[in-house]
Parts: sequence; structure tokens; C-alpha cells
Amino acid sequence: MSKKSSDFCSFPFFFITFAIKIIYNNMITGEIKNKIDQIWDTFFVAGITNPITVLEQMTYIFFMKMLDDKQLQEEENARDWDSVVQNPTFPEGKIWVNPDAVGDEEKAGIPYESLRWHVFKNLDADEMFRVVRQYVFEFIKHIGTGEESAYSRYMKSAIFLIPNARTLARVIDDVNDLDMNNRDAMGDVYEYILGKMAASGTNGQFRTPRHIIRMIVEMMQPTPKDYICDPAMGSAGFLVEAVKYIKENHEMAAYVKEDVHHMKTSMINGYDTDQTMLRIGAMNLLLHDVTAPQLAWRDSLSAQNEDQSCYSLIMANPPFAGSLDKDNVNKNILAYANTTKTELLFLAQFVRSLELGGRCASIVPDGVLFGTSRAHVAIRKEIVDNQQLCAVISMPSGVFKPYAGVSTAVLIFRKTNCGGTDKVWFYDMKADGYSLDDKRTPIADNDIPDVVNRFLHPESEDSRTRKDQSFFVPVEEIRQNDYDLSINKYKEIEREKVEYEPVKDILVRLEENEGEFLKGYRELCKMLEKDEDLEKDMEKNSEKEKEEMA
Repeated sequence: MSKKSSDFCSFPFFFITFAIKIIYNNMITGEIKNKIDQIWDTFFVAGITNPITVLEQMTYIFFMKMLDDKQLQEEENARDWDSVVQNPTFPEGKIWVNPDAVGDEEKAGIPYESLRWHVFKNLDADEMFRVVRQYVFEFIKHIGTGEESAYSRYMKSAIFLIPNARTLARVIDDVNDLDMNNRDAMGDVYEYILGKMAASGTNGQFRTPRHIIRMIVEMMQPTPKDYICDPAMGSAGFLVEAVKYIKENHEMAAYVKEDVHHMKTSMINGYDTDQTMLRIGAMNLLLHDVTAPQLAWRDSLSAQNEDQSCYSLIMANPPFAGSLDKDNVNKNILAYANTTKTELLFLAQFVRSLELGGRCASIVPDGVLFGTSRAHVAIRKEIVDNQQLCAVISMPSGVFKPYAGVSTAVLIFRKTNCGGTDKVWFYDMKADGYSLDDKRTPIADNDIPDVVNRFLHPESEDSRTRKDQSFFVPVEEIRQNDYDLSINKYKEIEREKVEYEPVKDILVRLEENEGEFLKGYRELCKMLEKDEDLEKDMEKNSEKEKEEMA
């Protein structure tokens, strides 16, 4: 498959206001936000407390409604044009039979009409629970080879975990108010749910903050012609944000048939070893109108991954601080860096799977930048000498809290296989718009707009010094430092000379202060003595009055 590259910095800047809206969850109304919170609480009350499980079960319910809403819209359009719906999900007058049916009742099947949301939502709670659990859920697991196949492919191992009719009825009643036809709105709803999943901090998933994803996407500027991949996709945050960026910055692509088909199918590629996250990621993409992405249950580092020279853009936050069995690692990757460290192996795989001219932005732990092992130096040397290293953005250590406090950076490079690194741009990010503690509350300090702006306008960076927040470093200096890419290796720390008062003067002032203290102390003692004398006089007078009265 031929996959074309695109210019690195040739398209306009993604407007910041859009990002700010998302950060503060202003893109969903208070009513919808409250509805999602209510659904979330319903699951928790029912005993489903794992956020990943909650999100997964909500995904299934969303999908059930989306299928019916989509066909209802198609039926309305068909009536307007006096035509018929082509390839309907729910054929009129036909029976659906579960391919895995066992009992006679299941083998008898059920009318497609009974599987539709607007039909079963009106049943009484017990009957609705039976129909949804026994038929509708199985139906969405067996949807054929249509546009939703990326989703249905990973539904095979799915389990319906809503425990009772009352819980299901409440969830369906709340979801019924959501407009599934508005893909942008539903995308925002899903982003909010993913945010709740992160805020819970109990699922153990290492989620990349959405504002960091947006920063990287804005720097990489994906285009409708790109072939984009995330080899460790999770909930598909990078892929979704790339689609959103293209829609905002390349509006004409929506009117080009080839571009639309490409965006819905071959443009988006993602892999993960967790089928739950694949289901969630596929649904996330579907809610953003990517109906047939190229998703696969795959270990990107294994021999089964044959990707080579096929993507024009890779954006990822791969797993790090882990080790693998070297026997299970693709030998072509080991040729770049002979190691078991996942953070190094993924970088090697990125180099391998990019096409010539393709670019990559990857989050890496700081250890990748300065590690002294042979493998650490080898992968840095590969990127600097054989490819084109463009930028190293150092991020503050609290970016991934509450999950981890590890310091990370963003590496941006282009595949050339013939070098091309002349100078490398470094940026010292000190704030990302959130507090760097476990609470991660919004704050005013935010370097992200500046990072993006400076990256996209490198012409102004030549005049900056090593004392500034960003600067260029010649490649020869990097080579002389054993390919060390940590910003502290090159940044000049400006120290201000502090003039202190002579010690003699400090002692004189202390003596004066002590004198004032003693003076005040003596005055206080005199006041206390007077108070005691007054109190004694009052007691004597009181006793005298008592004697006179007696």
C-alpha cells in the first residue's frame, strides 16, 4: 500500500480557543454533563465500580442507540427522496438469528424490528432487560463486515455486565436524551467520559492528558493525505485528535470523495494488546465519524508486526519502564537497539514503520534522553545521525499525575535514512495549565501555546540564547556529548548574585531587637503586678462588706 508523506509545517495553526473549550469541558452543556454523571453514578450504585468497565458498558448502550438513530435518519431521507434505504442494519420484515444460538428459543430468532432502540426502550423493564441481554447485545457482537466492522471485530469477547432490569432501564432512559446523530457533540460527550475515567484514578490505565495530545497534534499538523498510526493507541486519543484537527483546518476535504473515504478508512491506524481498549478506541473513533479505521489487536513489538515504511505520521505515548522477553521481539527492531526496554524498542519500531519523509512525535521518559547503556546511546545515535531529529520538548514531572510522577519529554523526528540533523530545538516546558500535584486543577500558567507557536515559527529561535526557555543546539555539540538529549546538558542557568548584610550589622540589629524585647517584657511584668494588687484590694473590700452585712 502506497502511503504519501506531507510537508512538516505547511498548514495553519490550530486555534487555541478550541483547545481551551475542550480543556474546561465547555463543549457539552450542563444538562448533558449532568446526564452523563447520572449514568455514571447509576453504574456505581449497581456495583460496577471499575471505570474501564463502566465506560465499556456505556459504549455498548451508545452503540445500540447509534445504530437505530442512523437508520431512522436514513429512512427519513429515503421518504423525502421517494427511495429505499440501501443495506439497512435492521431489514424490515426479516428475522435475525444468533449464529451462536443454542436453545430452541434463540434458534427461532427475533424480528430485526425488535432489536431497534426506539422499539425496545418502550418495553417494561424486565422484558427490555431480557431482549437487550439475550438478543440486542448479541446482535451488535455479530454485525457483519460493514463500516462498523472495526468495532464489531473486538466485540467477540465482550460481556454484558449490567446486573438487573432496573439499572438497564435507568441507563437507557438517560441515554435516550442524547443526540447520537450529532457526531461532534457525541465526540465531546465521549471525551468527557474519558476524563471521568482519568479522574477516578482507580483503573490503572496510563492515560495521556488530552491537552498534551492536542499540543502534539498541533505541532505535527496532520493533513487529509496522511497515513496516521498510533502503535499503542489505548482509547485512540491521538487518532481522534488528529481527525478533529483535520476537520477544523482542512474543511474542503469534506467535499472531496477520495479524502472523505480515506479519512473514514485507511488514514487511521492503531494497535493495542488490550481488547477492551480496542473496543473503546473504536467507539471513540466512530463517535468522531471514523467508521472503518484500521485497528488491530497486536503487539507492535512482536514478529507478527510487519509494518515497514508505511506511515507518514506516528504520534504515540508508548508503554515505558517495562521489559520484554527478547525472544518475542521482532528481530528487525533489535537491529536498531539490542535491548528489552520497551521505551527504546518502540522508538526503533517507529523508525522502521515510517515511510521516507514520515514524521514522528513520541512521548518518552527522561531516561531515554540521557541513559548511558549501549542501547540508549544506539537509538539516540540512530535518530540523530541516520534520521532527522527536529525537537526535544521537556515536560514537567507532574504531567501524568495522579498515575505517575515520572519526568517525560516529546521527541519529534523525521525519517530520512540519510541523516539531515543540523541543529536540534529544545524547549523547557515549566507549566501545562494544570497544577503539578495529584489534583491537577486548572491554573493560569501554561506554556503550551508558546511551545506550539515557537515550534511552528523556528525562524525566531536562532536569536535565542541558552538562558532562554527554548534554543537550538548544533548537532556536533550533541555528538560530542555522547548524544545526550537532556535539556539540562545544554541549558545555561542564570544565577543572580545575592548581597547579604555584614554579619556585624546583623548582630547589632539582633542586640537592639533583644533590648526592645526586654523592655517590653519588664513593662508587661509591672502591669501584671498592678493587676494582682488590684485583685487583692478587691478581695479585701469584698470580705469587709460581708463582715459589715453580718
